[in-house]
Order: sequence, then structure tokens, then C-alpha cells
Amino acid sequence: MAGLYVHIPFCQRKCPYCDFYSLAGAEQLIPEYVYSLVGHLRQWALCENLDEPFASVFFGGGTPSLLEAEQVGTVLEEASRLFGLRPEAEITIEANPGTLSLEKLRGYRSAGINRLSLGVQSFHKENLSFLERIHGPEEIAQSVFWARQAGFDNLGLDLMFGLPGQTPGKFLEDMQQAVALAPRHLSLYGLTVEEGTPFACRQEDGQPLAAGEEEWRAMFLGADEFLCQRGFRHYEISNYASPGWECRHNLAYWRRHPYLGIGAGAHSFLARGFGERWAAPNDLKVFFSRLEKGENPADFVEDFSREQAMGETLYLGLRTAPGVSEADFQNRFGSGVAAAFPEALRFLGKKVYRHQGCWRMTLEGWSIYDHLIQEFF
Repeated sequence: MAGLYVHIPFCQRKCPYCDFYSLAGAEQLIPEYVYSLVGHLRQWALCENLDEPFASVFFGGGTPSLLEAEQVGTVLEEASRLFGLRPEAEITIEANPGTLSLEKLRGYRSAGINRLSLGVQSFHKENLSFLERIHGPEEIAQSVFWARQAGFDNLGLDLMFGLPGQTPGKFLEDMQQAVALAPRHLSLYGLTVEEGTPFACRQEDGQPLAAGEEEWRAMFLGADEFLCQRGFRHYEISNYASPGWECRHNLAYWRRHPYLGIGAGAHSFLARGFGERWAAPNDLKVFFSRLEKGENPADFVEDFSREQAMGETLYLGLRTAPGVSEADFQNRFGSGVAAAFPEALRFLGKKVYRHQGCWRMTLEGWSIYDHLIQEFF
């Protein structure tokens, strides 16, 4: 089943750790940009026929909650007209607590949004200040209260850990406050310093920007124990959900299901052959210009060989608790996992195992995932 990703590259202020394409202080371009999103959908409709209506839509960014409800509705109406939306489609918008109001949230619900993902990051003022977020702790609870009033039952919160000076105890306090707000979903992201970001520049100047390896590992493992004891399911390395409330859109990514991306900086994955990847330029002027010329602004990036597709199937699938089905892998590629990657499995040892027909990674393996998964490439 296909999904639709809508990239909104606008922020009130750019976070120093973020390497996604976004612009600060350019909100005056949003009306033109929404018009261009409709154009991008129409360009995709000219060249790509999907077998089924969209099963999910995800507005990511940037800060998608800078859009008005009517603008969100415009994009959803065109997506439905051109490709169709399943009646039970999961439709998510990422939101910053500093950009919301009860009226705006009610408008989003009326426009068709049924899942809200709040970028909380932390409940501690010093952490929010370090991350240069535009909201404070008090705005988090206010946003959740408004979301409930607006009718959002499917609510997720994002937290960050591994910050400099952050202890496992302090991160536990963040999780306790998050759980007290009764979300259906929690995403816990370890801070990474990405090339080209302000944080990378600071790190090059000698400023410590991440917790030590042992502290990071303690926070990761402690989160699993704390949240699983409270009924959450650790269904992907960075994600927890109450049973049945997993993010279906992201699960489709990890299962290599096709999706279209619209907007500057958006990526697409098409199911032709062993898979094709496309990407729209990280440049708003180029994006606008190509649409004005009647072109699909997305560029072809790569098509996957059988070997590349096998590696990516494991790279993505082993991130999830269900893992990779041996039968599905055999049917897709004509080879079992062990036959395709004998040396990688020997290297990983007991950190990867086969259970009830699926290959899975242990929690300990997840804690050093980026290191281990390189063996499959």
C-alpha cells in the first residue's frame, strides 16, 4: 500500500541539530508553496499510476504546523482527487507546541488530519534552550490539552536523549512527564551531530555536544525497561506505541512499501524492479522553476540491484520488532537471508536471531545498530 509524504520546509527558527531541508523566516512563501504542492501532485499523477489509494499521508518538515488548516485541506483534497485516500487512511501532521492553538487544531481535524505528532524533545528548560526550541515546558501540556479538546486521540510525542550533561535520571523524568500526558506513541531520538549543521561547527570547535557512550546506552536501555513496563511496545529502534497505535506510515517505510514525496527536499520510493528512489531538490527556487516549466521537479536518484535491495530490506526490517520474514525474503529475492549474508550473520552472532520464521535483532544489538548493520552492505 502506498503512502504520501508532504515536506514543509519552513520554520520560525532553524534548530541547530537539524539537517533536513528547511528555511527560517520565509513563512511569506507558504501560500505559493501550497500551490506548488498541488502542482507536484499533478505532475506525479501524469507519470505514476498507483494500484491502490494512499493508505497514509504524513506532513513532515520543517514545521508543518505553520500551515493553516485550509492549506492542509487543499493538499489532501487534491491527493484524494488524483490518487484516492483509503477511508481508514492514517493522516499525520508534525507540530511544534509553540505554533499551535485550539482553533488551529480543530481546523486540522476538520481538514482530515487524524494523527498528531508533537515535537516535545524535553520537559527541561535547559535542554529546550540548548536545542534552541521555540517552546517551553508549559506549552507542551497546553498543546496536549488543546489536542484532546480538538478530538485527537492518536497523539504522539517526540523526545530527545543523549544531550551533553543529560543523565539517565533526567531523561527518566522526561519520560515520566511524557507518559503522564497519556500519548499513544512515543519517539525517542538520540542526539546525533550531522554534517553541515551548526552543532557540527560547534563540535569542530571543541564544544561537547553529546552524552558519553555509556550514558547514551543507559538511557536507551532504561527507556525500554521503563516504557515496556507501562504497556508500550518497543516496535522500532526509536519508537514505542500502545498496541495497535504504531505509526503505519513509518512502518511502510521500514517494509519498503512504495510512497510518493511532494515538496522541495521530499524523497519518493517506487516499486518498479527492485525499487527506485527519487528526490526533489533542496532548493525552493529550483523547485518552483521546474513546476512553472511543467516538469516533475523530482530527480531520479537510483534504482536498486538485487543485492542492494536485499541489504536495504535487512537494514530497514531489522530496525523493527517483527523483523524480516524469511519466507517473504526468499520469495522476493530467490535466496534465504543466511545464504545471502553468511559472513554478516557470523559477525553479528547472537545479536541477530531467527524466531518463528523471522530474523530479528536483540535489544543489545539495537543499542549499537549503526555499527552492526554495516555488515549487510
